[in-house]
Amino acid sequence: MPALLGPYRWCCPNCDQTAVTHKANETPGHICPGLRGLSVPFIVAGTRAKVEAVERDDYIGGDRVQTDADGRPVMAVITTRDEGQDCTVYAPAATSEGTAS
Repeated sequence: MPALLGPYRWCCPNCDQTAVTHKANETPGHICPGLRGLSVPFIVAGTRAKVEAVERDDYIGGDRVQTDADGRPVMAVITTRDEGQDCTVYAPAATSEGTAS
């Protein structure tokens, strides 16, 4: 029988939500009220880090993009720690119109 690993404790520097997992390869996420309702990953509890949203600064046109609770378009969330960065990218959804032939 495999031994359970962990527990691994997770937190968010932008709100008071926390999580616990038992596997090292699980990085839970949450809907963060501190980042205006975006879905963002937790960080390992006790890690100095910042998690920040990056607004889109390009032309959106008819693209279907991720927006925050204030309606601002967001292209990514960047997690910065002492040893590096991680990035969650919100890619626009593809759409099409027309008839099948």
